[in-house]
Amino acid sequence: MKRPPTLRCQPESSPTVPPSGGRREHAAADKRLRALPQSRTVPSPAAATTTLCLWGVTVGTTTVDGQTLFYRQANPAQQAPKLSVLLLHGIRFSSETWLNLQTLSKLADAGYRAVAIDLPGFGHSKEATAPAPVGQPAPGGFLKAVCEALELGRVVVISPSLSGMYSLPFLFQHSQLVQAYVPVAPICTEKFPATQYASIKTPTLIVYGDQDTQLGEMSLNNLKNLPNHKVLLLKGAGHACYLDKPEEWHLGLLDFLKSLE
Repeated sequence: MKRPPTLRCQPESSPTVPPSGGRREHAAADKRLRALPQSRTVPSPAAATTTLCLWGVTVGTTTVDGQTLFYRQANPAQQAPKLSVLLLHGIRFSSETWLNLQTLSKLADAGYRAVAIDLPGFGHSKEATAPAPVGQPAPGGFLKAVCEALELGRVVVISPSLSGMYSLPFLFQHSQLVQAYVPVAPICTEKFPATQYASIKTPTLIVYGDQDTQLGEMSLNNLKNLPNHKVLLLKGAGHACYLDKPEEWHLGLLDFLKSLE
């Protein structure tokens, strides 16, 4: 019997779509990512469907609406998960961002199930077709199907930049499935009226960097219409603020998640 191919945690490739936060800033973000510890591949047993990568994170694929999506996952070692967290990503990044930043492992260490997906057209999901053009809201049922395929149940959604086109429709159409929402300067916030935001009671942590004077401030002006929100301002940070200030990002995120338990 042939040994099945090993799923590899490869370095990220940059999509050809222009970044939403400015070329200079995203080039700086790429440089910061390369400075982080990089993932490695550990060969899997013949019968395994996942591969162990850096910091105990496993990888795999799932099928959503006929499309194959790649994901990375970290689970608590000694207990049942207290919460499920779904991590999305921006236009120049992928699930590997959360691996190398150690967000996945830190969430697992804190007792949470953390799953980061590669969105359609990005990372190891590059062959998957997106349900909507970049910059346009996708059907809310897409992330609902993702959560069902991964058996996440009610989920905390972390949504930077590009991924707002997925997370916002999911929040508005299926808020009963969203335990909490963590938008990080997401796109598409201007495409929904203030009254629609006001109807959502989901606990929300709005995150942005004070140097992100475009998308960060614009998204804040819309997201603050969510009635049950807190704001985490990362000083000295740009659009990819979690890369600029990883310690403050992790502390603020974990503090927010603890308040949900």
